[in-house]
Amino acid sequence: MTVRIATWNINSVTARLPKLLEWLESAKPDVLCLQELKCAADNFPYEEVRELGYETAAHGTGRWNGVAILSKLGLDDVVRGLPEQPGYLADDAMLPDVEPRAIGATCGPVRVWSVYVPNGREVDHAHYRYKLEWLETLRQAVLEDAAGARPFAVLGDFNIAPTDDDVFDPAAFVGMTHVTPVERAALAALQESGLQDVVPRPLKYDHPYTYWDYRQLAFPKNRGMRIDLTFGNKPFADAVTDSYVDREARKGKGTSDHAPVVVDLEL
Repeated sequence: MTVRIATWNINSVTARLPKLLEWLESAKPDVLCLQELKCAADNFPYEEVRELGYETAAHGTGRWNGVAILSKLGLDDVVRGLPEQPGYLADDAMLPDVEPRAIGATCGPVRVWSVYVPNGREVDHAHYRYKLEWLETLRQAVLEDAAGARPFAVLGDFNIAPTDDDVFDPAAFVGMTHVTPVERAALAALQESGLQDVVPRPLKYDHPYTYWDYRQLAFPKNRGMRIDLTFGNKPFADAVTDSYVDREARKGKGTSDHAPVVVDLEL
C-alpha cells in the first residue's frame, strides 16, 4: 500500500484556500497535516476539501494558531490538544491560554500528530519558556506511539532549525530563537523517544528549506530555514521511499511563507 503524507503551515486556511485546493489536486496526498489555520474549527472549509475526497479533523479558535488533519484514509481516535498541555500566560492575562497547537488521528495504517510548536519570540521572553514546556509535554505525549509497532509520525512546524545547516546563514541568527542549544536539545530529546527525521539531507537540492520570510526577497534569494519537520518511529521510517520539499507551492503571489513537506511510504 502506497501512502503519501504531507505537512504544511498554511498561514491562514481561508486566505490560502485556492492554493490549498490546487495543491491537493496536484500533489494528491493521502494525509495532510496543516498548521496555523487562523480560523475557528467551525469555520474550516470542510465542504471544499470534502469534494476532493478528504475528511477533516480541525482544532482552532480563530486566532493565530490552529491545526488540522485531512485524510482520504479515514480519521479515527482523534485527539485535540496534548494531555496536560501547558498554556501561555501573557503579562496581561489572568489565566494561561491553552492554544490549539496539536491534533492527533489514526489515518488507515498510520497514526499522526499535526503540531504547531510555539515560536518562542525571544530567548528571555516568557514565550520561550512556554515553548520548552510545550515541547516536553509533546515528548511525553508521544512516548507510547513512538515505541509502538504501528507506523507513527509527528509532523508540523517545529519553529526550530535542527542544525546550522538548516538556516541560510548561522551568523544571522546568533542570539535568536529557533537555533539555540536549548531548543535543539529539546528537539533531540523528542527524537530520543524513538523518532527520527525522515526527510534527511541530501534531497533534490542542497538547501531544502521550508520557510522563507515574505520580506527582503527572502525566497528568491533562498534565505530560508528548515523548520517544518517529519519525525517518524522505526516502522514509519523503514517504510519511507521518498521525501521532498515542494518549493513550487511557495512561488507566486498569495502563497504561504512555508512550503509543504511530502513523504511517501510503502506499507
